[in-house]
Amino acid sequence: MTLETSPHFESAPSAADDAAAIVVRGLRKRYALGERSAGYRTLREALVSAAQWPVRSLGRRSAPRPEIWALDGIDLEIRRGEVFGLIGSNGAGKSTLLKVLSRITEPTEGRAEIHGRVGTLLEVGTGFHPELTGRENIFLSGAILGMRRGELAENFDAIVAFAEVEEFIDTPVKHYSSGMYLRLAFAVAAHLEPEILMVDEVLAVGDAAFQRKCLGKMEEIGTSGRTVVFVSHDMTAMSRLANRVALVERGRIETIGPPDEVIGHYLSRRETETDRLAERTDRLGDGVLKTVRLETLDGDDKAVGFVRSGDPLTLRVSFETSVQKLRAEDVVLDLRLTDAMGHPAVTFSTRFVGIDDAALGDRFALRCEIPGFNMAEETYGIDVWLNYRGGLSDFVVRAAEVQVVPGSFFDGAAPVKRKHGAALLEHRFAAETGSNR
Repeated sequence: MTLETSPHFESAPSAADDAAAIVVRGLRKRYALGERSAGYRTLREALVSAAQWPVRSLGRRSAPRPEIWALDGIDLEIRRGEVFGLIGSNGAGKSTLLKVLSRITEPTEGRAEIHGRVGTLLEVGTGFHPELTGRENIFLSGAILGMRRGELAENFDAIVAFAEVEEFIDTPVKHYSSGMYLRLAFAVAAHLEPEILMVDEVLAVGDAAFQRKCLGKMEEIGTSGRTVVFVSHDMTAMSRLANRVALVERGRIETIGPPDEVIGHYLSRRETETDRLAERTDRLGDGVLKTVRLETLDGDDKAVGFVRSGDPLTLRVSFETSVQKLRAEDVVLDLRLTDAMGHPAVTFSTRFVGIDDAALGDRFALRCEIPGFNMAEETYGIDVWLNYRGGLSDFVVRAAEVQVVPGSFFDGAAPVKRKHGAALLEHRFAAETGSNR
């Protein structure tokens, strides 16, 4: 990667003694609020901007614009052949970092060394020309990446097959749906064999089948010795794909480490969200009993935001009440897990298993202890349904969430995908010989 005119980028030789694919030192990026992106513009945009400038500048010469540091001192090294994940809240700086590393925008300060050819998929159809056909855009994108025509021709059929756009390959991409755009863009970026692939939230768009296909392709790239840097809010995918993960907050890297540790640290912040559960007004019931907190705890009673299939999990629900001399036998609690569409997946209820009778105060908690959490990978919402002496007292939809990642439920055998269903059940197979029944 070479950018001779910029002091912020350096293309280092791909020597075998240098194990780093990306080295970032003191990277900072400042934006003036209200400022337009400094990317490439068309001739029409440049002419319109020139015509508007005298009007825009009236009365603004002495008014400085407020500024924001989207990146504020990033130091980072990513090794060759590593699958490196970036997580964090919206606006944390993850996408800005990828754009800087991809040379879409220049940093304000600092420098980045990129060791190898870079392929990017940062937005749907980035780099595609809407007037060109799918076929022409494949060759255009490949040429931009530095691929020879022979290499492009060799990979062409695989790209088209992966994108599933054979019927429309000679149609201008301006007529493509967003899903077709995305499939073709990802296929080009993944099949042209860049030494470094950068992907931003590709798994947030497209249907479930395509998302699974993307995951599989990224796994294949990661195991081939190439470097992958990707941003995602899908913690299941992050845990499955990444070798290391960095948590980015307010333009800085807060922590870097193994995926489970960093993801756990990030998701544990949802405790502050559950602290606001008492303030939610979108609830039903007479309010005699009120849910004020819902925690997900691991086997050590530590608050977590995700659990591995097969690991123990405790759902601890805290309540407030004005009832005097309340007893546990007067309370019925349902905790219903729902999928992303709100469909019920499983319910844990005192109706099913009962509850030890005990005297409860005006503040109390009920614990639902699950020795082996047998759900497939998914982000589940937890609905709380609370009855007091047969009447609905409190009902809150998606009072909290729990992220389930693949684990040891089947003792390390083939991973269970969400397409196989929501619940995992113990079972075994046995062979019988000499029987045709």
